[in-house]
Amino acid sequence: MLNLIAWAILGLIAGAIAKAIYPGSQGGGIVATMILGIVGAFIGGSLFNLLSTGTLSFAATGLSIGGIFVAVIGAIIAIFLWGLLTRRAA
Repeated sequence: MLNLIAWAILGLIAGAIAKAIYPGSQGGGIVATMILGIVGAFIGGSLFNLLSTGTLSFAATGLSIGGIFVAVIGAIIAIFLWGLLTRRAA
């Protein structure tokens, strides 16, 4: 249960920072921001593992300064990918 709360906090922080950094309007409320941040934590954690160990594994970052940084980078990637998907659908 404590892990879920930590992930929700990490997702909210990372998603909010990524939305503030990324240019343009992304829309969505607090739940979308949290989901975006959690997805970003998985993307960032997986990419970090790939770059540091050379193997691709599905991993998330922890609630730390480095973890938030990696999650924000992952959330920015998630915003970019979501923009590509929704632009093609429209």
